[in-house]
Amino acid sequence: MRDNKEESLDPDEWEFSRALAHKMVDEAIDHLARVRERPVWQAMPEEVRATFQDELPLNPSPLETVYKEYKETVRSYPMGNIHPRFWGWYMGSSNFTGALGDFLAAVEGTNLGGGNTGAAQVEQQVLDWLKEIAGFPKSASGTLTSGGSVANLVAHTVIRNLSAGYDVRKEGVAELSRPLRFYASDQVHSCHQKALEILGLGSKALVEVPTDAHQRLQIDALQAAIVEDRAKGLQPACVIGTAGTTNTGAIDDLTSIADLCDHEGLWFHVDGCIGGVLRLAPEYADLVAGIERASSVAIDPHKWLHTPFEAGAVLIKEPKAHFATFEMHGPYLQLQERGMIAGKFLADYGLELSRGFRALKIWMAFKEQGAAKFGRIISQDISHARYMANRVEQHVQLELVAPVNLNIVCFRHVAADEGAAKTLNTEIMLRLQERGLAVPSDTTVNGKHGLRCAFNNHRTKREDIDDFLNDVLRVADEIISEENA
Repeated sequence: MRDNKEESLDPDEWEFSRALAHKMVDEAIDHLARVRERPVWQAMPEEVRATFQDELPLNPSPLETVYKEYKETVRSYPMGNIHPRFWGWYMGSSNFTGALGDFLAAVEGTNLGGGNTGAAQVEQQVLDWLKEIAGFPKSASGTLTSGGSVANLVAHTVIRNLSAGYDVRKEGVAELSRPLRFYASDQVHSCHQKALEILGLGSKALVEVPTDAHQRLQIDALQAAIVEDRAKGLQPACVIGTAGTTNTGAIDDLTSIADLCDHEGLWFHVDGCIGGVLRLAPEYADLVAGIERASSVAIDPHKWLHTPFEAGAVLIKEPKAHFATFEMHGPYLQLQERGMIAGKFLADYGLELSRGFRALKIWMAFKEQGAAKFGRIISQDISHARYMANRVEQHVQLELVAPVNLNIVCFRHVAADEGAAKTLNTEIMLRLQERGLAVPSDTTVNGKHGLRCAFNNHRTKREDIDDFLNDVLRVADEIISEENA
């Protein structure tokens, strides 16, 4: 006969759980404080990997046992992006206050779909702060998302529905009389193509415009593409300006794009997932001049604001169009003038009804550190990139493969020919990663393959750059010696 004892997921002994939680926090602080003592990354042994093949556990285990397993099999093999010598891809390196915010948000357990709650007020305030940073009016709408990919998808959904000129939500994209076209540089992030495919517009809807020697969108080529598409009976809808390309950190001429969009009657969207908060650094704010004129902008707080993953945002200057794109309520979710469900329903501005309390970790970090400090960290990262670029240019065995526009350095060890250079630099990267010395990524720019360092790390010091370049040269000599043996 079934035991009818009522159960809960709360601890049986709160004091024991309190002590263990304190131990977890203490060890987490040690983990951060001693980050330089560990490899940046290390490969997971097969015997550890095999532990993740266990079947679903039906019976309980003590929490201290679960925590011990986590430390041995998970925390010991991280990506490494909190380490000061992690510069691969474009991650951000988190912050401790944000991590505490994530914990507090999880304990509170609030669903940010909407409601008359303190959490909803925090999210609205964070969005208002992001508007202030981007130069947007407070009347603009916005929403927090999982990251830049969803932020850009939200914006493109609004643009599609508004540009179509009919009720796309009811009729679908099959009723489009003229195919829509979105324009961006050939350096645009791949999430934009994915978004347009998801929206049923097809990859052909994204027109990639050639870039100049600094990987910036060519305005004359953009104008020509718009004229050509209109002559074909297509409908230009939007120009996507990039404030910091993922590959090289290039920033499009946002002011010229804004002028063109005003003249052509097009929506101007800025992918600011890298540079959307650049105005926090006064000495570099001119690099994104014109971002305040955009119709919408995507921002990634988990990049240059170092918010723990995940945290993205989109701001839109047409709040009515934004609301009309996503608003939907079933009979089980009727808004009221009073009570818990009163007020703005946040899920009416995005894809998700179930939404985590992402705003708290951003809110707490801003409150603790102040926006000016984040601006100084941005300036520090750009300074690090320029310092590395100067060091590379001073060494006969190293060369830049792209101009350093912002905080990304693309360079390589020279070799006899392009094929040899690709092989050599790829092997340098892999050995550096496997030995836990550093994590650069690799890329190809203008046909030249090399290493790529994205300085988006508040823990990096100049000595890390000096040591890294010495490691690059030492490993390269090692590889060349092996090949000549």
